[in-house]
Amino acid sequence: MRFRDRRQAGGELAETLRTRQREGALPDPVVLALPRGGVAVAREVAAALRAPLDVLVVRKIGAPSHEELGVGAMAGDEVPLVDEDALRHLGIRDSALAPVIERERAELRRRERLYRQGRPAPDLRGRTVIVVDDGLATGSTARAALRFVRRQEPGRVVLAAPVCSPEAAGLMRAEADEVVCLYTPAAFLAVGQWYEDFGQLTDQDVLEALQVSL
Repeated sequence: MRFRDRRQAGGELAETLRTRQREGALPDPVVLALPRGGVAVAREVAAALRAPLDVLVVRKIGAPSHEELGVGAMAGDEVPLVDEDALRHLGIRDSALAPVIERERAELRRRERLYRQGRPAPDLRGRTVIVVDDGLATGSTARAALRFVRRQEPGRVVLAAPVCSPEAAGLMRAEADEVVCLYTPAAFLAVGQWYEDFGQLTDQDVLEALQVSL
């Protein structure tokens, strides 16, 4: 099974979530997209649920010598979540990770300022918060996002994605009240393999999606 693009994936995910909403499982929802890729999926979800859409900027922390290899993630001003086992395995000291964290924190704040355009972050207290991404490989960024959301005292936390690795889906069930993942293929290498069109989204794409939802 492959999705044509993020819009189609979002439409299919939205149908499943709309069913859950009709069952009464998603009262007073707000949809938070993990940009950039999650925004195109979340836009379809928010429209189907008639819920507000906003972003939750999360940044992966890559290993200093191999930045594509994630060893942690951060959201907001929270203390970064770091995989200590991975650091030990790679022989990376905390001091070596500090410049990476500083750089990613700066990029996180840049994106928050750009995407929000002066708007305050939504009040999540007591609401059903649906965190949406275009897929989960390791789940490290999703975990940081969910823990950040938890601290805002929501009524219920749902993680939703079109495709997830079985490992990530299992891990996220300990972090969210509900995990909605359409497909959890056993032969999972990367999120992009499950999309025919998995082109990189730009900041402008994110801004346009948010403007439509306002």
